Amino acid sequence: MTTSAPTLPLLGFAAWSGTGKTTLLEQLIPLLVDRGLRIGVLKHAHHDFDIDQPGKDSYRLRKAGARQMIVASRRRHARMTETAPPQTPDGATEPADADFRQLLASFDQTELDLLLVEGFKHEHFPKIELHRAEIGKPLLYPEDGDIIALVSDQPHQTTLPQLDINDLAAIADFVCQWLAGSQRKEPEAGKGFLSVEAARSAILAGLSPSATRCDTALAHCHGAVLAADLVSPINVPPHANSAMDGIGLRSDDLAAGRWQLVGEVLAGQQRHEPVLTGQAVQIMTGAPLPPGVDTVVMREETLIEGEWVTVTAPIRAGQNVRLAGEDLAKGAVAISAGTRLGAPQLGLAASLGQASLTVRTPLKVALFSTGDEVQAPGEALAPGHIFDSNRFTLMALIRAAGCEVMDLGIIPDDQTILRQQLEQAAANADLVLSSGGVSVGNADFIKQVLAELGQIDFWRIQMRPGRPLAFGKLGNIPFFGLPGNPVAAMICFLQFVEPAIAHLQGKRWQPLRLSALAEEKMKSRPGRTEFLRGIFQQDRNGQLRVRTTGAQGSGILSSMAAANCLIEIVPAQPNIAVGERVWIYPLQGRLA
Repeated sequence: MTTSAPTLPLLGFAAWSGTGKTTLLEQLIPLLVDRGLRIGVLKHAHHDFDIDQPGKDSYRLRKAGARQMIVASRRRHARMTETAPPQTPDGATEPADADFRQLLASFDQTELDLLLVEGFKHEHFPKIELHRAEIGKPLLYPEDGDIIALVSDQPHQTTLPQLDINDLAAIADFVCQWLAGSQRKEPEAGKGFLSVEAARSAILAGLSPSATRCDTALAHCHGAVLAADLVSPINVPPHANSAMDGIGLRSDDLAAGRWQLVGEVLAGQQRHEPVLTGQAVQIMTGAPLPPGVDTVVMREETLIEGEWVTVTAPIRAGQNVRLAGEDLAKGAVAISAGTRLGAPQLGLAASLGQASLTVRTPLKVALFSTGDEVQAPGEALAPGHIFDSNRFTLMALIRAAGCEVMDLGIIPDDQTILRQQLEQAAANADLVLSSGGVSVGNADFIKQVLAELGQIDFWRIQMRPGRPLAFGKLGNIPFFGLPGNPVAAMICFLQFVEPAIAHLQGKRWQPLRLSALAEEKMKSRPGRTEFLRGIFQQDRNGQLRVRTTGAQGSGILSSMAAANCLIEIVPAQPNIAVGERVWIYPLQGRLA
């Protein structure tokens, strides 16, 4: 069996036994996941192991002789393969390690950004060495030339980058920086390009969530991001109550068959007199249960004759009752920090008696367009000029992300004016966003001004539309330079700026992704991620189907206006046939 070389970045963790590789990875992986990375792990075991349990169906079937066994549920699936030991010259058998390349090929690389490897120290791929002095073992480096960094509990004489084994955040930073650097070296048509995932990871690794917060009246919290967990000060509901209009009974008196009505309890009222054996009360939805009552029969299943009531259906003790704290117990987290507050969250906060909430101060995003050829709408269009559409689409996207817009308008191709505007933006905004002026052929003064005021990198991304992207900082303020083509600017915003804003707001960025069947042929250039504008709908069988909006040029803004989703054509699947499955990202709520 032949397998192709992996395209997914590999990073190993090598150490002597007992150093704590698994423990460190267990603590490191959540930090990498929080930075938006999709992580896979390949672990080598030096001994026989079994991930199944005796008595389980899959274990029984495998032990019965099944060479390969797949167990699947809606949450996960696992494949177990029995390997045949090779024969030695004397006819005996001995165990053999699984082929490293075959194991790599079994991962779905389209679903991962980075594969971490524990073990396989004799294979050649980049590794981080872990070292603890108490183990009493020498360094694996320099004998292992694949080691790129040393993580230890003490300093060593080496030219390798060194990290404290207890500083997990620093280790995570190093991994993200290494990943961005390795992806930057990926070739496309002989030139260095960043993958979409690597560019996004590098951006998020360079950002820290904003710590500013403010107390805001509940009525003005829609769209804001909660700064701290909202802990319930009360039980919800505060008392046991009836879930419907009906008759309240005692569960120890259900066999009576006939009960005397001794009162009525309305919502908002309370009856303090206990309901005794042989008695019942009429009770309304939401009304507190009087002492003794713990079961409610719906009104449609009762027959009232004067002051007596009978029940016409079977009764189950405790039915139709909402217990105190059933929705939310006192002291429980009602809304987690980092949640963007919508209508349900505001209603929940109000039900807890909260008149205001502590939210993150909305980010202020400075926005401008560049170029002497760009004109504002409403003016007479001069020959060779274009109207500025990007600034208005980006303003809407910024507001949809819960930020305030600081509109700097159109900045002409003038070095002095550009410097003044960028200095003003960096002094008054939390993030600076420009449209145009970031491609290779643009005026050098734009790059020169950015270099003077901060540290900006100009990237080429393995994607279409939206290949050119500038990212860095003006002082301490993040800066994004988006392409000038309208659709490319929007796609770059959705792929890079939107997750950056979410990170700065303390949220985790995770757009909805669905699987749909292609209604037409689609393709992208090998090695490049293509984002097509699409229209998806559900057929009569409930299956999602998708087609493109037509011509897909990066300047055709009408194709974006007609779309309700983006279709992602990944590098590993450059040609899509009719009826083949593709990933789609619904745009509802993201372009509002």
